[in-house]
Amino acid sequence: MVTQKSTSMLVYDGDCSFCTRSAHWVATRWNGDERTVAWQSMTADEFANANLSLGDVQKAVWWIAPDGRRSRGHLAIAHALRATRGWSSVLGVVILVPPFRWIAGAAYPLVARWRHRLPGGTPACRI
Repeated sequence: MVTQKSTSMLVYDGDCSFCTRSAHWVATRWNGDERTVAWQSMTADEFANANLSLGDVQKAVWWIAPDGRRSRGHLAIAHALRATRGWSSVLGVVILVPPFRWIAGAAYPLVARWRHRLPGGTPACRI
């Protein structure tokens, strides 16, 4: 039996153009085997393995670490950025440090709420 190496996974809203473009932008900068997954394409087994529900993924982006640790919203974005190279990796580290962590925590719900008005956003991005 061959075991597959576990990788980090960014779970995003594939119906939202802003989310899709953002996920693809960060994925092009990753150093390792990380992957992006639109929650709409996940199977029931993938939901179970990630310990996520439909309600979870409809409300926020998620980062699933190889060890199963989960991060939601601004923390998911910070971890996804940390896995990149260059300035975006530094930004991911900064987002995890107070007071930037608190600012990002306050900003994330606003961005999620108004993402349909951001560049690349479409009416499908409305929550």
